[in-house]
Amino acid sequence: MTAYRLARVVLHLFVGLGICALVFPWTDQAGRQAHIRRWSIQLLKLCGVRVELVETEGVQIAPRALTVANHISWLDIFVINSLNPCRFVAKSDIRDWPLIGWLCEKVGTIFISRGKLRDVRKIYQGLVTSLHAGEHVAFFPEGTTAAQGTILPFHANLFEAAIEAQVPIQPYALRYVDDEGKFHPAADFVGAMTFVQSMLMILKSSGMQAQLMPLPPIDTEGAPHRRDLAEAARKSITEALGYEEYQGIASESGTR
Repeated sequence: MTAYRLARVVLHLFVGLGICALVFPWTDQAGRQAHIRRWSIQLLKLCGVRVELVETEGVQIAPRALTVANHISWLDIFVINSLNPCRFVAKSDIRDWPLIGWLCEKVGTIFISRGKLRDVRKIYQGLVTSLHAGEHVAFFPEGTTAAQGTILPFHANLFEAAIEAQVPIQPYALRYVDDEGKFHPAADFVGAMTFVQSMLMILKSSGMQAQLMPLPPIDTEGAPHRRDLAEAARKSITEALGYEEYQGIASESGTR
């Protein structure tokens, strides 16, 4: 059964490669976003992941914003894209993943190398340009994945792009639960686990539900410092998930 599900996922990845190669050059940004959203929804279905949008009364998603979220799994990108397709900032390691790395590159993922300040500065300027152009841009401020129940300190450097582009921060809180509402054990993608190992664990599991919670946008007008924005975003996500608060944010010297 797992082999059959894996074969369907691999076939779907090849479909995505075909769309990127044959369709994207002939369509506009709105058309590409529609394809990304449909493809992401189908991928999650094939992986047995149901997505629930947990709406909070009075919260409206900002039409132009820098999107941030806590980071649990490689699934996070597709869960967010199933609601609102974005250009993601991701660690350069993902580019080497089988099939998905090339696919992420073709849908506009911005890759950043660990600990390279020059990369951060270059990508920062690219983020500002993309946000000015009205593109949806997202990144995971933790810089790496963390086990559910934990949120690592946020890196603050890329928050500066929202200040310069004069757009708010749009936080999302994300968790994966089972049929009993407990953290799903197959969701965590941490430590030395490989992408293939994570994929097989997810395909062997059942009853995984991704809960995505849009939170109130954080205004950047007159923001005293990007560190304050990072801390505000982390606090908002931590409280929404009901986690214990971990004080402080990460060094600004690069991503982890």
